[in-house]
Amino acid sequence: MDVEDAASPQDVIRDIAKTAHAVAGVSSRLATALGRWFKDNIEELSAHEFGVKMRAAGDYAWRQGEALIRACADHETGVLLVLDELPIFLSRLLAQEDGARQAGLFLRWLRSLRQQHAGSSFVLMVSGSIGMAPLVARMGMPESINDLYPFRLGPWDRSHSTECLGDLAQHGGIEADEAVFDAVYDALGLGIPHFVQSFFVRLQDFAVMNGRTELTADDVRAVYASELLGPAGNGDLLHYENRLKDSLDEDTYRIAMEMQAEAATQGVFTADARRSLERAYSSVMPDIRGRVDEALDVLVHDGHLEYTENSHRLPFRLLADWLRARFRDHHVPLRERGKLA
Repeated sequence: MDVEDAASPQDVIRDIAKTAHAVAGVSSRLATALGRWFKDNIEELSAHEFGVKMRAAGDYAWRQGEALIRACADHETGVLLVLDELPIFLSRLLAQEDGARQAGLFLRWLRSLRQQHAGSSFVLMVSGSIGMAPLVARMGMPESINDLYPFRLGPWDRSHSTECLGDLAQHGGIEADEAVFDAVYDALGLGIPHFVQSFFVRLQDFAVMNGRTELTADDVRAVYASELLGPAGNGDLLHYENRLKDSLDEDTYRIAMEMQAEAATQGVFTADARRSLERAYSSVMPDIRGRVDEALDVLVHDGHLEYTENSHRLPFRLLADWLRARFRDHHVPLRERGKLA
């Protein structure tokens, strides 16, 4: 279940109930337990779209949730509960009044569930497009996830990216050879699945609009410049940037964008650039060193920057080219601001 749009922990518990109900069947122990749970906890049920309204119960929602998870844990065939985009939900919760307390309670609740049902057939998985570890560290709660096994799902390599492109071309009636697929991967710099597939869609549209079924490496370069870096591709890249914005507070996000603009326009973000950045912002952000540490941690963790030869660079070439086009006429190199400061 996707919890990105949940506004409260109670929303998450409600959505777990809806999802469990959809897969429980009619004759399992889970279905029986869910029937009791709905009777005890649901104030209003709409059969048309399965909308549910939980009884207003304040912090009693945690006890409602525990009974629900217990029903899942007792299910005879086992339950895997995946909370997707949990970091986004927590970030949105933190921005609300009393959000820090609610987010802390929610994380402790999830940890207690894992402890209560350890060894059972109930398994909890959390996932997200932004990093969980930097977020809970910022909350001062790194221990809330130290029992989880972390797995980083990185970008595709060249082989997997070109294999995907080959399958898409075959099913889309497009003729293209390995040189075309290699040109796509080289243009992107990283095989991020969404952008690999989005690039192919732009290429397919290009072929149709020009009455062709065959693509060349020159077509790849033309579509990259006019479409991926143009208005058509702007939405994808803004969404990518907004994911970063969701994981940082306003001032730290500002610092993260400075670092990315520096890496895009100057090629790298160096240790000297970092010192200049800290000097430039020290008068308005007394905690600037901590903010730079946090921004760098998130940027590296989420794949925006990578460490190389005593500096950091943008490995995602499409992002680097997009940022360079945005900031090349406006970004003052950090070394110059350091001199001014």
